[in-house]
Amino acid sequence: MAARIPSVRTRRVIQGVWILGFVFGTSTHVVDLVVSGMDVYAGFPTGVRLFWTSLTVLDAATVALIVVRRRAGVILGVAVILTDIAVNWTLFATRGGLAPFGVVNQALFAAFILATMRVLWTWFERPPPAE
Repeated sequence: MAARIPSVRTRRVIQGVWILGFVFGTSTHVVDLVVSGMDVYAGFPTGVRLFWTSLTVLDAATVALIVVRRRAGVILGVAVILTDIAVNWTLFATRGGLAPFGVVNQALFAAFILATMRVLWTWFERPPPAE
């Protein structure tokens, strides 16, 4: 029995959700940096602060790669979201200081990423149609 291939519309919706999620992440970190400057994420360990700051670039890179349908975007997106939820849930459970709404929504986004990564992976192996 052959696997059912999602419609182009479904694939584009999945791609759009990935893009929106990582654009939201990028914008959140940009706002944090603009508002707090060099004191961004003060009160958290230096490694965590550096990681969260690096997400400004990593989230944006994921968006760019997903927009142009590169498999590297799927790999980067999965790596970024899994690492980010691991860091955030560890801090949430051990130190506090993170909003439950944010960590729960981020975990839901990670579940969506994991559930749909194969669709994008398979779709991105094919060259885009000539326009």
